[in-house]
Amino acid sequence: MSDAYDFSERIGRVEPSATLAISNLAAAKEAEGADIVDLSVGEPDFDTPSNIVEAGKDALDAGHTGYTSSNGIPELKESIAAKLRDDGIDADADEVIVTPGGKQALYETFQTLIGDGDEVVLLDPAWVSYEAMAKLAGADLSRVDLAPHGFQLEPALDELAETVSNDTELLVVNSPSNPTGAVFSETALEGVRDLAVEHDVAVISDEIYQRITYDAEHVSLASLDGMADRTITVNGFSKAYSMTGWRLGYLHATDDFVGQAGKLHSHSVSCAVNFVQRAGVEALENTDESVAAMRDAFRDRRDLLVDLFDEHGVDVDVGDGAFYMMIPVADDDQAWCEAAIEDASVACVPGSAFNAPGYARISYAASEERLREAVDRLVSNDLL
Repeated sequence: MSDAYDFSERIGRVEPSATLAISNLAAAKEAEGADIVDLSVGEPDFDTPSNIVEAGKDALDAGHTGYTSSNGIPELKESIAAKLRDDGIDADADEVIVTPGGKQALYETFQTLIGDGDEVVLLDPAWVSYEAMAKLAGADLSRVDLAPHGFQLEPALDELAETVSNDTELLVVNSPSNPTGAVFSETALEGVRDLAVEHDVAVISDEIYQRITYDAEHVSLASLDGMADRTITVNGFSKAYSMTGWRLGYLHATDDFVGQAGKLHSHSVSCAVNFVQRAGVEALENTDESVAAMRDAFRDRRDLLVDLFDEHGVDVDVGDGAFYMMIPVADDDQAWCEAAIEDASVACVPGSAFNAPGYARISYAASEERLREAVDRLVSNDLL
């Protein structure tokens, strides 16, 4: 049988998502009857708040099931712009593109800015899809390793300065960070600003975990002097509002960027789902109490895990946001994660997926009971 397809060189540059691969393996084992403690998935374990669900139902009942204007319904764009202004960003509704998920906003940004051979700088450990999206756009990657600095950016600014140059097209900043939970300080972001201005570099500020921040203050990069015209702020509803399956995100940038990215948006996804956008307005405007309750629960789980690991002599760098933790494991983190799921029935993601070998990422978007069970299983199988 002949091969019917001649696959593009572009698609050969990337591998499937490692985080989804582990999650799929865990789901397959559960389907076979295994009791898997799945700490691999970046998905809140809370239901979508009921007021958002009701808003979505009301929108369906009202007949909001057709196409919308490509960049989003005016009500949602106005609400997003108001939220951004609260963050200190000088935002107008016309500078917003509403996307089906934050991932789509990132993809459109890479495709709009990056061509073959352009340099993209990543801060490691970095979320797996940044590399894939950059490679799909034809980028060459340069990386700055934050692991020796407790995953913080501020102590690595000299290394960042050695990496960013006039040849750099794009720098990606993710705070709070997936996979580390690190929240970068204002001083760190000012260092990013200084380098971006000096070398005329555009910056993605991925703020999808902004509202899941504990003991540190989140700073939006575009709010800093000199960054309004060179920052693409990406955010969404999946994490803070437990709306992963609703697929709703957005980007904010200058008018000229939105005009160019909007062309890709209109020719690919057309628009985000109509009734979901209307539920998004409800999320932004009337859900603060539910968000705070979820955030407090995540903080308690983080603190529980820190204590449990400390009891077993495992020292972890404690992040101030998101719901992830990087734990030091064997040098072969892939083999460790395979043993964790095969022997202990605990699903974790190898740190190598984030360019952080020797670590495993765990998500504490699980009940305290299941987190205790996971640590007990790892200990009893000599994995901690």
